[in-house]
Amino acid sequence: MDERYVRNLGALTEQECTLLHTKTVFVAGCGGLGGYLIEMLLRLGVGTIRAADGDVFEASNLNRQLLSSPSSLGQPKAEAAAARATLVNPDVRFEAIPEFVTEENAGRLIRGCDAVLDALDNIRARRILACACAEEDIPLIHGAICGWSAQAAVVMPGGDLIDKIYPENAVLGSKTSLSFTPPFCAAMQTALCTRLLTGRPLETGRLYMADLLDMELESLF
Repeated sequence: MDERYVRNLGALTEQECTLLHTKTVFVAGCGGLGGYLIEMLLRLGVGTIRAADGDVFEASNLNRQLLSSPSSLGQPKAEAAAARATLVNPDVRFEAIPEFVTEENAGRLIRGCDAVLDALDNIRARRILACACAEEDIPLIHGAICGWSAQAAVVMPGGDLIDKIYPENAVLGSKTSLSFTPPFCAAMQTALCTRLLTGRPLETGRLYMADLLDMELESLF
């Protein structure tokens, strides 16, 4: 076994580590959540990571986005993700796609993946991604942050959890975000994704919500 994954053993079996090497995961977004998701998947040893984002870095990203730095302002986020992947784990096959998730490309972007990770920042794109996952029969691991709060959930194909979280009249509130909220949320999503990919028991259709100000965790639905 590659020495880089030795510390995974105990928490994961060698067979589970080997299984992760065969999996393909799509990350929708390479910003606050996406950057940390990519980092965790790279270090975990997922075999293929496909990530899409059509945005570029701006100064307001610097407080929380792992892939951003003063020298990267104006740089495409997908390009920065690819560079980070090569630096952190060149053995992982990394596909960087400089596109936003849309109705026209969502199916193509996720096709052939074993899991899809939601690192988006708007409701419309999340609904599009959830519909594409249902059509392609791929599990979706949702994640979202705001201020001190983070949430994550596994949405199986055909599930209606995204509609429960974001009903028709839902609007996003403040986009405030602190440096520690995205990695916390990404950790929840990656843990759920790891259980899913390795076939461990997993309760789906529940929304896990964390309040980092009061240090409270609850689940809904």
